[in-house]
Amino acid sequence: MAETYDRRDIVLLVDDSPEALGFLTEALEQSGFSALIATSGNAALSIAERITPDVILLDAVMPGMDGFETCRRLKANAAVGQTPVLFMTGLTETEHVVRALEAGGVDYLTKPINIDELRARIRVHLSNARSAQSARVALDAAGRHLLAVRADGSICWSTPQATRLVNAATGRDDGLSTVTKRIARWMDNRTRGPSSPEESFTLDQPGQAGLQISYLGGIGPNEYLFRLTAENRLTDDEMLRQHFALTQRESEVLLWIAKGKANRDIGEILGLSARTVTKHLEQIYVKLGVENRASAAVKATQVLHGI
Repeated sequence: MAETYDRRDIVLLVDDSPEALGFLTEALEQSGFSALIATSGNAALSIAERITPDVILLDAVMPGMDGFETCRRLKANAAVGQTPVLFMTGLTETEHVVRALEAGGVDYLTKPINIDELRARIRVHLSNARSAQSARVALDAAGRHLLAVRADGSICWSTPQATRLVNAATGRDDGLSTVTKRIARWMDNRTRGPSSPEESFTLDQPGQAGLQISYLGGIGPNEYLFRLTAENRLTDDEMLRQHFALTQRESEVLLWIAKGKANRDIGEILGLSARTVTKHLEQIYVKLGVENRASAAVKATQVLHGI
């Protein structure tokens, strides 16, 4: 009796052999999978741009773009970067197994394919992929600034919080590319030895806050975890001034508002009249889009504490 699954997982079959595709498609669909078919590497890349498969079965030897290059290009697509790729081929030499794993594959099946073995391996890799995804979702929900890379510095995954932090620190929408280049150099120095470098280092960008990158350790085959921390070199009033486009005096007034000071106290601290403090507050409310000092204090506190 064919094994069935609770949900119709999508398997992308990539093979230039019509006979192999027909055989595998029938066997997988009888097992409860939905099969997508690609007869070339380019076709597989095109499908992956539109639909995210749960598993990819990839023939290693194909005319034109072979399976190894196809896998590398698939893994460069963030949408399928974590999708397990199982290679299928008649090649059994160790160098081909190594090439498959280096390209991003998680397993290697020798033709002719044994369907029972294939189903079992798919089940294992689906479970592993979902466990990893659950872990990443949990990290995302916890708001952690974490990034995982491979030994060459290329990115495996990044929590949304880490991505936003990197983009803010680098002043770029693709800031992760800058960070991964720096991590790649660190990883290279680490492997060269003889002594390991410091477990944390700083990425400095001209005109931007520094970004501390701390190595937390390996979390899987060719997957290394880093924590990102912004090095805030601005004073509190400078932070408020930059964030809300305030004048220097307005930022000073807002800072004391956030600390719970009354207008008279603020005037004495800053050497201003109560009327002048009120005038500054009117401009602050407009720039923050709020109507009262309590709301202004809340917004200022969120910026100061990174909430």
